[in-house]
Amino acid sequence: MRDQAENDLQRAVARLAERLENTQSRIVFAESCTAGLVSATLASVPGISRWLCGSAVVYREATKCEWLGITPETLKQHTAESGPVTEQLAIAVLEKTPEADIAVAVTGHLGPAAPAESDGWVFIAVSRRNQPTAEGFAKSFFLVSQERVERQREVVALVLAEALAALTRG
Repeated sequence: MRDQAENDLQRAVARLAERLENTQSRIVFAESCTAGLVSATLASVPGISRWLCGSAVVYREATKCEWLGITPETLKQHTAESGPVTEQLAIAVLEKTPEADIAVAVTGHLGPAAPAESDGWVFIAVSRRNQPTAEGFAKSFFLVSQERVERQREVVALVLAEALAALTRG
């Protein structure tokens, strides 16, 4: 099963890399719960540096505030693992990366010490340069996997799929 998941992930990476090249789009990430695994996975593609700008690994709340300008008030109101914060992360990382055309942010609770009501929930938001974004554009997903590393890989697959879908929509 793990081999199949790894093969699926590699196919997703290849599809996204191809789409980035076909659309001549550059991508940047703001990663919390994946701690850089999305960009590291995409970086397995030779030549991806033409399209991958980088990733802000904003695992801790203070880093979200310092690096991407999320306010402590916003974190207190919504929590760091929420749709509104994920949306702000996507917008902020795109603003701070002028060469990027698209940004994808991800937050969530992967356990084991997550509150029961939010354990396994992740949020993904995509922001496109020169396209308006409205509140509520983050999507939420409940993870199937139970083990932390498997959950991280599941989230990577979700992020890659959301990025590909956004690039396909144009």
